[in-house]
Amino acid sequence: MRIAVAGGKGGTGKTLVAVCLTEYLAGKSSFLLDADIEEPDAALFSHSTPEQLNEVYGQVPEIDLS
Repeated sequence: MRIAVAGGKGGTGKTLVAVCLTEYLAGKSSFLLDADIEEPDAALFSHSTPEQLNEVYGQVPEIDLS
């Protein structure tokens, strides 16, 4: 089974839900992939150490204020 927690708005609790699901399913070979490019902070919620860190580069849109 694969479960994805996704959404377009920040601050809605997606990371918290994903961490809670991962901890609930801990004995069933579960893992958590935090693919948030801007703030990957799932390790802060789970009090764990990431097994692997990869640099991710994404384009940031520019705002034309003229």
